[in-house]
Amino acid sequence: MTKQDKAVQLKHSGFNCAQAVIAAYADELGIDTETARALGAGFGAGMGTMGATCGALCGAQIVLGLMNKGKPAMSKARGLYSGFLDRCGATVCIDLKGVTTGRMLCSCDNCVANAVALLGELL
Repeated sequence: MTKQDKAVQLKHSGFNCAQAVIAAYADELGIDTETARALGAGFGAGMGTMGATCGALCGAQIVLGLMNKGKPAMSKARGLYSGFLDRCGATVCIDLKGVTTGRMLCSCDNCVANAVALLGELL
């Protein structure tokens, strides 16, 4: 099973998008899934409002920071952001889901998979 598949499976088992991305990297981060859930708890559904940054992207940024062990990560963070925007078409949850336009740009599953794939390219 790929890391992307694992993250999507976690999403389907009750994790929000941020939690699923973080939990997919739990082993590499040296944390358990409950810690992953805690780290990503406030970032699901665009920080709980759908009007903010996608939880999958937030989770990926958290993983990036933890994997970087506190070293500056701005160029990688910028790459993660721009790569997500290119692949998904937006970075704000409400836009991704097409709530105001009626046209979904990227499903939650694909946002999660894309965030994990981008992490794999950057780490």
